[in-house]
Amino acid sequence: MIKKANKKALRNKRRTKIRKNLRGTAERPRMVVTKSEKHIYVQIINDVEGITLTSASTLDKDLRDSIEKTWTIDAAKKVGELVGKRATENGISKIAFDRAGYKYHGRIKALADSARESGLEF
Repeated sequence: MIKKANKKALRNKRRTKIRKNLRGTAERPRMVVTKSEKHIYVQIINDVEGITLTSASTLDKDLRDSIEKTWTIDAAKKVGELVGKRATENGISKIAFDRAGYKYHGRIKALADSARESGLEF
């Protein structure tokens, strides 16, 4: 009998392939996207020092009131705008985008596009 592929295992396989070649530095930190069924989270990380420079999510106080449903593409766009604004305030303009094994469509694509529009280069 043929086993059906486990979605989580396939995502972790893609994630390890991506992370093998992707590293965040002080000049070009790594922007990591994590999503659950209800929320989306973004962190900008300097891997050399092991610190998080800035972050944003649908749980932030700045966005909580303006977002009606946190699992939609519109919510991901707002999180992308917020992380872009916070990054430019901290002097970050170039980043390495780490999609963490998620396919580049839907909420991930919307977040990336809005982050690009708010001033980040990747």
